[in-house]
Amino acid sequence: MDPVRIIEGAVTVLDRSDVDTDQIIPKQFLKRVERTGFGEFLFYDWAKEPGWDLPRNPILATGRNFGCGSSREHAPWALEDYGFRAIVAPSFADIFYSNCTKIGLLPVALPEHEVRALGEAGRATIDLDAQTVAFAGREIGFQIDPDICHRLLGGLDDIAMTLQQSGAIERYERDRERSGPVTTAL
Repeated sequence: MDPVRIIEGAVTVLDRSDVDTDQIIPKQFLKRVERTGFGEFLFYDWAKEPGWDLPRNPILATGRNFGCGSSREHAPWALEDYGFRAIVAPSFADIFYSNCTKIGLLPVALPEHEVRALGEAGRATIDLDAQTVAFAGREIGFQIDPDICHRLLGGLDDIAMTLQQSGAIERYERDRERSGPVTTAL
């Protein structure tokens, strides 16, 4: 995954709370395991509504409890494939939040009134290293777990995180080989 440092650009507003992962990407599109090609099905059922328009911008501002429901990984994949690099909401479902961070999609939790102000501003700069969101001449801080921040800044997916421990893994394997097979007393 690509490192996440600064995400800058226009803001798309989705003024809905409790957006379920089945609304983000309906179940009929979950027959593939590739991470790409899901963007065209993003909010598939809502896209049929008259007047629906979801601009492809790098930042999505939305309501509380975004990504609730089932724990499907396809939801963050669809959002990323559509072009979003950051999702700003008052709160996120835990598993959805985690799945976002594993692919380089930055979830930012801000108070509801700040998310509304961000949407009204229409443009923003999110600085992960400084943990700030700047818009309309204001700068709002946000918090993110230090380990998650490290992963995102370094562009480290699960495999890359494991490979960072390759020296320790090699030492363990070498020591195990020297100590011989494990035996159990019966």
